[in-house]
Amino acid sequence: MKALLAIEWLKIKKYRTVWILTLLFAVLIISFNLLADSNVLSIGGGGPKGAKQSISIINSDYTFSSVWSNTGFWIKLFTGLLAVIIVILTTNEYQFRTNRQNVIDGWQRTQFFNAKWGLALSLSIIITVFNFVMGFSFAMINGSHIADIGLHAEKIFYVFLLTLNYFGLALTLSLFLKKTGMSVLIFLLYTYIIEFMLSQLLNHKVMENIGNFLPLQSSAELLNYPFPDMVKQMIPGEVLSDSVYIFASIGWIIIYYFSGRQKLLKGDW
Repeated sequence: MKALLAIEWLKIKKYRTVWILTLLFAVLIISFNLLADSNVLSIGGGGPKGAKQSISIINSDYTFSSVWSNTGFWIKLFTGLLAVIIVILTTNEYQFRTNRQNVIDGWQRTQFFNAKWGLALSLSIIITVFNFVMGFSFAMINGSHIADIGLHAEKIFYVFLLTLNYFGLALTLSLFLKKTGMSVLIFLLYTYIIEFMLSQLLNHKVMENIGNFLPLQSSAELLNYPFPDMVKQMIPGEVLSDSVYIFASIGWIIIYYFSGRQKLLKGDW
């Protein structure tokens, strides 16, 4: 796998689009966390923390008690943008026939497939580390005690699970469609519009919470909107255990892997 990842790195290290999307993702994540931490995202003027004239619409507590939930939410919001990298890199293999060249050079189809999954896994780990460093920095700046670092730290793992879920779907979709423009369009439409609408429809018309088990929504439920505590108490509805969504997310990732593998082994090359 190390050799496969080394080859993938050679393909992307000078690919400007990859670095532009990565930089855009990082800037957006840091910017929105700074805005939330500064209590700018509020109703009534966006004054400083504790100002009587403003009402916070998002949890602005960036100590260890809430920081992992806050940073994880913003990463969830923009991961679809970063997943476009996986789509572009995979579909480019078909567009420029480099997938066939890999086989000519001695690769097996499964090696090509595992290299792409290795890339998705590596990117998920990098984002998780980025989230940890960012969250730790915010918490320490806001006066947290290092002994409290473990508070709600499971959210760090949820970030890894969510990003791998997104990247797995992006990779699988790319293997089936093979066209860059179509894959990017369908992926973004599904990620930000279709699944949300379908989830709401299923929850209201079929059964409460059933829409939460759609592919991406199952992981998104682990990193919900960080409302202030008093607002959370006012939201009706049954709240399922995180473990339910963890198993659902892992189940979808397994489905992505084996359906994509089957497509690659049995389909046209």
